[in-house]
Amino acid sequence: MKTELSQKLGVEHAIFGFTPFPAVAAALTRAGGFGVLGAVRYTAPDDLARDLDWMQAHTDGKPYGLDVVMPAKKVEGVTEAEVEAMIPEGHRAYVREILAKHGVPELAEGEASGWRITGWMEQVARNQLDVAFDYPIKLLANALGSPPADVVARAHSHDVLVAALAGSPKHARRHAEAGIDIIVAQGYEAGGHTGEIATMVLVPEVVDAVGELPVLAAGGIGSGEQIAAAFALGAQGAWLGSLWLTTEEADLHSRALTAKLLAAGSGDTVRSRALTGKPARQLRTQWTDAWDDPNGPGTLPMPLQGLLVAEANSRIQKYEVEPLLGTPVGQIVGRMNSERSVQAVFDDLTRSFEKAVARLNRIAGRS
Repeated sequence: MKTELSQKLGVEHAIFGFTPFPAVAAALTRAGGFGVLGAVRYTAPDDLARDLDWMQAHTDGKPYGLDVVMPAKKVEGVTEAEVEAMIPEGHRAYVREILAKHGVPELAEGEASGWRITGWMEQVARNQLDVAFDYPIKLLANALGSPPADVVARAHSHDVLVAALAGSPKHARRHAEAGIDIIVAQGYEAGGHTGEIATMVLVPEVVDAVGELPVLAAGGIGSGEQIAAAFALGAQGAWLGSLWLTTEEADLHSRALTAKLLAAGSGDTVRSRALTGKPARQLRTQWTDAWDDPNGPGTLPMPLQGLLVAEANSRIQKYEVEPLLGTPVGQIVGRMNSERSVQAVFDDLTRSFEKAVARLNRIAGRS
């Protein structure tokens, strides 16, 4: 499963796997793909350094990358506390109402509320990059589009390719103009923040829009047949994220959440602003229903919504409150119906890809 891009990066198969879990990213790289570690949760640089040390020791010298969340435009002189002060009291009261309705316990006194969505702040991402460029990463991906021009230049000075996600041909052209090396065309079916164009429509539009620039297909991909289709549409690889959430190496810290993912069908996700304030595909739960209820106060814009619900999400996850428990995930969740190793999932992808290509060759009259 080789393309010009996969050969340039030195990987056997043009399968790019995004994941917040170092063990999954490393297993993807060892399997012959390209593991990409999500960095948004690493607000402490030392924690990122620790896990990149671990990646170095468990990737057998094979290539891997890092994904950050970095706005293209810098917001000067605004602290997290100042932003949080903008949250209306009515929205805070609504959070308390939802949690009380479902009997969600409080955190213990003095217990931190866990991960907060601070990766949107440029300095957090820059601190991550100060660590990352000390390691031999081969790809820097940005989930919020093109990173600032100086970051692109800095990556290139380290011989690191830069990728950016695009939900429309217009976004893709902007990335190309900004000097981005790889466009990830992410369709509506994807987990997390998405646009409104489906993968089958989006990928060839982006390929046409950016000319010779390599494109990765993303959104709802979880089989070798779909990867073959992506290649047929002009992509040079597939970017898969949700599929790895139910692998044995994933560390969701919640058996209840894993069970919900395994039981979910492709129609059990919703594109909601409940998590961050921007449309993000996730499991549909009574939490997302509450925020999408026209009788409620509605969600706040990013980053206010993320800061508003951070502690609530920590409590829901810690106490595994099943009706409210969810996670970003794409429509491919309907195929994620068993826990398997990354290697087993990867082998299934390559086998089904081979079968799809063989079938197409028969249709085309080639042996």
